[in-house]
Amino acid sequence: MPAPLVRLGRAAAMSAAACAYTAAVALAAARTSPPAVAVPPPPTVTAAPFGHTADGTKVTVYTLTNAHGLTARVTGYGATLVALRAPDRNGRLGDVVLGFDALEPYLGTGYFLGATMGRVANRIANARFTLDGHEYRLTANRPPNHLHGGARGFDKRVWTARVLDGRAGVAFHYVSADGEEGYPGTLDATVTYTLGDDDALHIDYVATTDRPTPVNFANHAFFNLAGGGTVLDHVLTIDADRYTAVDAALVPTGAIVPVAGTPLDFTRPHRVGERIDSLRPTTGGYDHNFVLDGGRAPLHRAARLEEPTSGRVLEVWTTQPGLQLFTGNRFDGTATGHGGVKYVQHAGLALETQHFPDAVNHPDFPSTILRPGETFRSSTEYRFSVTRQKRD
Repeated sequence: MPAPLVRLGRAAAMSAAACAYTAAVALAAARTSPPAVAVPPPPTVTAAPFGHTADGTKVTVYTLTNAHGLTARVTGYGATLVALRAPDRNGRLGDVVLGFDALEPYLGTGYFLGATMGRVANRIANARFTLDGHEYRLTANRPPNHLHGGARGFDKRVWTARVLDGRAGVAFHYVSADGEEGYPGTLDATVTYTLGDDDALHIDYVATTDRPTPVNFANHAFFNLAGGGTVLDHVLTIDADRYTAVDAALVPTGAIVPVAGTPLDFTRPHRVGERIDSLRPTTGGYDHNFVLDGGRAPLHRAARLEEPTSGRVLEVWTTQPGLQLFTGNRFDGTATGHGGVKYVQHAGLALETQHFPDAVNHPDFPSTILRPGETFRSSTEYRFSVTRQKRD
């Protein structure tokens, strides 16, 4: 064989050997090195225009996204939870909160969808109370009673927003003037939404005042874990063996009574629609405050909600002593929400963590009075998960 061809053959052989050695080293390294770990994307907050109020005030909507792709949309109008997308057992994201895709329907609807209720959520009998010897008269927006803070409660105010650093969260701030809707004192309030990588939406409330005043915040989100239809086949558990009895106007009588033997007994799981017909002649469905069993635990479970077909599960944890179950009894199909879904009767249910309704007129109920020098604080978590097997 000619010399040049011999030298070429040797070079090729040496190259092949080098490649084989490199491949062997790479294979050995792959066997001994830990596999690469995918780094989850950081939490994000994006902002977009949402519309403007009748007086021209611009309103922004914020989209919170956690590392797993769950999203929540919140807006400064009413410090409102607009939408929340959570996965089903197959990983498909779906909207599980009733709401609208633009501001305008929120300006006209009376459903309080996803809004922050205040200065005092729920009902105050005869729109009045006495505090430190002085009687205060409130707006009777549900005559003769006061409901959810009045004609222009916190749900109809534009809050200022601050995006949190390094977290998928927004803090909304509002100062309620002395005398607003009849309440005494200037109340400085902040509501913070945070979507954690624990797949929970955290809502934290903080408030201070310069005069004694009642405070009872609640979020009025309606959940439907199926993303459409009604919630009658959702399975509900409530960690409460008592509730506050009410009169025909749904105002507490002052009595706290057992749920045992009534349609309000959710101490064991029941379908929401299983016993609802017995309530239709009086309330049209569920609209009751439950006395939670959490005692003095700083954060305790209030309820568990499961939708069997999708496998979605919602647990509600809170620092509050009460939970209002409301099954959307007044929805009549005239409101159209996300994706063109018509909100028919029982299209969603609210699980409102709160102090007891009309507590300011019942000394035996947990107090809602905030005084100067004190700080009101409460927290609620909506924790999402899935069941892996479909239940019949």
